[in-house]
Amino acid sequence: MSKFLVLLSFCVTLLSLSTTAQAGSAQLLLDARTGEVLASENPDELNHPASLTKMMSVYMVLEAIKSGNLTWDSKVPFSKYASARPPTKLRVKAGDEITVKEAVLAMIVLSANDVAAAVGEKLGGTERNFGNMMTRKARELGMVNTTFYNASGLPHPDQFTTARDMSTLGVALIRDFPKDYALFSTKSFEFRGRTINGHNNLMYRYKGMDGIKTGYTNASGFNLVSAVEHDGRRVVGVVLGGRTAASRDKIMEKLIDAHIGKAVAGEELMVSREIKQNVDVARISGQSSEDGGGEDALSALQKLAGITAADEPKVAAAYAPARQNYKAVAANAQEPLQVQTPAAPVAQVAIMDKWQVQIAASDSAQGAMQILKEAREKIGAPLENLDTYTEAMTNNGVTYYRARFTGFETKDKARAICEHLVRQRYDCVLMPARG
Repeated sequence: MSKFLVLLSFCVTLLSLSTTAQAGSAQLLLDARTGEVLASENPDELNHPASLTKMMSVYMVLEAIKSGNLTWDSKVPFSKYASARPPTKLRVKAGDEITVKEAVLAMIVLSANDVAAAVGEKLGGTERNFGNMMTRKARELGMVNTTFYNASGLPHPDQFTTARDMSTLGVALIRDFPKDYALFSTKSFEFRGRTINGHNNLMYRYKGMDGIKTGYTNASGFNLVSAVEHDGRRVVGVVLGGRTAASRDKIMEKLIDAHIGKAVAGEELMVSREIKQNVDVARISGQSSEDGGGEDALSALQKLAGITAADEPKVAAAYAPARQNYKAVAANAQEPLQVQTPAAPVAQVAIMDKWQVQIAASDSAQGAMQILKEAREKIGAPLENLDTYTEAMTNNGVTYYRARFTGFETKDKARAICEHLVRQRYDCVLMPARG
């Protein structure tokens, strides 16, 4: 026990010294007409989306307009919460309001966090609930490894995506909103006497590029989703975890130049979920696919967002939206908190010393345990002898509970269970041993 505590203390110390969390790099180029992946590197590695999140926020707005629930002239009010979001922001005061059209342009061109939060409250009641709605929509579109917790992409330890999922979202925007998608090529717009300029510099100079979105936080690195149409070919490229904006743009440019010739010319775009893929169980950015933990697990922890010595190391989260129908717990709940099933209590040291798989995050401990119970009943024998475990983490005063099966001696055993779960349409994320 003492050796473990010393090691844990050492890990936490290393984490506290990491002031600029770096994401793992990933890239993918997709033929939007056939769903064929033309080139990729780490396409299923979990990364923080940063402002690429706003692609889904805009998708939700466009869908609401299409269904008649909004119009371009509908008003988006700003609460104190929305107005107080950190930059980049449009700087709309609490109590003020803007039009839906202004909101969409502000999210695309300026990447305004205050506007994204206001949109989330407009459509979801609260931004957190809107995050749930976004995640459900992601699943409908076939984005199997993406979880949204807010509308803006501001740092959240459990908000993740992959290059493959972002390419799916890029195609969905083009396919589902062929007319309104043109807004993603907007270079600037006027707002109350101000000219708001964009910063998607590669789009402004690359022939045939008509979107889509940039993103950056310390945790994510420099992200970019780009769409190009040339000679009847339509491709969507994704670069995640770039070191600088310039190097990210260069990677995207080379990726498209080298592989767009492989794309098929035509008119129709791939349908939802048609992307041809061989998806590995999503893994933490920076984690080796061969190693069972050790230095790679620690490295992965160091790369995540916002980790300080006071935080429990936050690795990754999966989310099962259809099963999360539980009331949120008190905002002052302590972190971290472990809740075990009476039948199979798991000591903290044993939990952290073995591989785990996470299938969901709920807004109550009871909800998380119910998700695990339902999964065990549905899957049967493979889960019968596994320990269940929930842990709480608090973000912006709201506590969420992660639902996990634990006790795997090796990564291969954990991966085998994940494969069972995925076949039954559960999300599943491998969690490395922390011992």
